[in-house]
Amino acid sequence: MIDPSLALQAAIRQRLATTSAVTALVPADAIFDRHGRPERFPCVLLGEGQTLYSHLWDTYADTVFADLHIWAEEPGLSGAKAIAGAIREALLDGALTVADHRVSDLAVASARFLRDPGGLHSHGILTVEALMQRAAA
Repeated sequence: MIDPSLALQAAIRQRLATTSAVTALVPADAIFDRHGRPERFPCVLLGEGQTLYSHLWDTYADTVFADLHIWAEEPGLSGAKAIAGAIREALLDGALTVADHRVSDLAVASARFLRDPGGLHSHGILTVEALMQRAAA
């Protein structure tokens, strides 16, 4: 079984890459998992993750967090905020298909928007929170 954070990351990428409202703003092939500052704009980088493992054996449910980094080439923040809104709507549009797990609750917990010191790019960070249970074997 894979860690719930990796399962959630894969499901998020799949949902974003197949949602037309998102791909109208960010091409599907610009939604990826990689390190460093992007060379292509706009893009979404699947970033950091965290899993809080449950110790309750009878209700086994882990809390999983995933950060999504939005990058756009623009002097302001409106493009990054538009992408964030499209991502939020996409993630809340029905249950996610997640390998080896069931997502019983999912929310976009926070959004932060940052200006690039050079003035050429905007950067948004969405934090997704999910309650995940291991699928029955």
